Amino acid sequence: MGKLFIRLLLFALFIHGTLQENGETGIKDENNSTKRVVPQPRVFKFLVPTKPDLHGTQAPNSTLSPAPQLISNAALGYLKGPLSIKVIPVIYIILVIVGIPANITVLCLLFTKIRKVSSAILYCSLAISDLFLLISLLFKAHYHLHGNHWVLGEAACRAVTACFYGNLYCSALTLVCIAIKRYMAIVHPFMYKTLPKVRCTSLVVLAVWGVFGVSLVPELLVQQSFPVSQLNRTTCHDVMPLDSSSHAFLLYSNLILTVLCLLVPMVVTVFCFVQILKALSRSHFDWTMYVRSSSLVFSIFLGCFFPAGILHFLHYMQMFGNGNDSLYVYFNMAVCLCCLHACLDPFLFVLMSKSAGSRLFFLTPKGKNLSISL
Repeated sequence: MGKLFIRLLLFALFIHGTLQENGETGIKDENNSTKRVVPQPRVFKFLVPTKPDLHGTQAPNSTLSPAPQLISNAALGYLKGPLSIKVIPVIYIILVIVGIPANITVLCLLFTKIRKVSSAILYCSLAISDLFLLISLLFKAHYHLHGNHWVLGEAACRAVTACFYGNLYCSALTLVCIAIKRYMAIVHPFMYKTLPKVRCTSLVVLAVWGVFGVSLVPELLVQQSFPVSQLNRTTCHDVMPLDSSSHAFLLYSNLILTVLCLLVPMVVTVFCFVQILKALSRSHFDWTMYVRSSSLVFSIFLGCFFPAGILHFLHYMQMFGNGNDSLYVYFNMAVCLCCLHACLDPFLFVLMSKSAGSRLFFLTPKGKNLSISL
């Protein structure tokens, strides 16, 4: 963990230096006054050229055609390059082929062989969230394979984008709930024994899906698809204008969701994992299966959600600082990696089920054994 922290610190310092070198945070208008550029989340930015000077060559009342939407060379290279047109959609298709049958199998097992209702509620919520995410990947793969050209309309673009990011947040919050449940059972067994587990779990899952519903609102309210003249294509969520107040609302709402639904759960999961290992290390029993299942939750966060959360946050900060969108390519790669969790979560269910076959025994102050089964 020490080496990982040092690497992340060096990476943050590098990004900070990049922000300082890239110049001012505004643009100059014709009166030489500085106008602040409103940054946009998760997207490449539009560079809208100024209207041409008529010099009397056109009638004052005539209607000008809309100015073409221009993007940077980096954005153009990504949207036309093999990474977004071939690599990312192929990965999405593989995840869909593996993930959808696996999560459907988990749901079938949960409904036919329920042993612990509280655990079944959490795993069922996770499997449903993963299925929604995988379904949205089908549409995103179609978009990328067609050269990043969206042909399904604005409403579908908003719905797919909202479903995609909303279920990333929902899965992350459900995984942290599983980590907290294990933490309570192992580190605070006496308190865990007295809790109304089914009721508490049901309320927590309802709250998680409430956050999911809230996270859909910004994406559904703001236009997501725009034509790009340099590509002769219509992009979905990849390119947005800078001068819209509605997109500023999208920026701040998604920044809050990134912190609360990705970064904070990561910190909580690390804390729970460390405390679980400490508690199990003091026991004379062999709890290898519990360690493996807890390690898988931690690994899913560290390998899938953590890079996406960090790059998402840094991308926001960079856009807010100087309007630079260079991190968006790396963010898309991290989000592609993040979707891997939808295929790993069924293995988490298998490990949790195996570890639940044993019971944790704790010695009470009166010398009696207290058993906890997760």
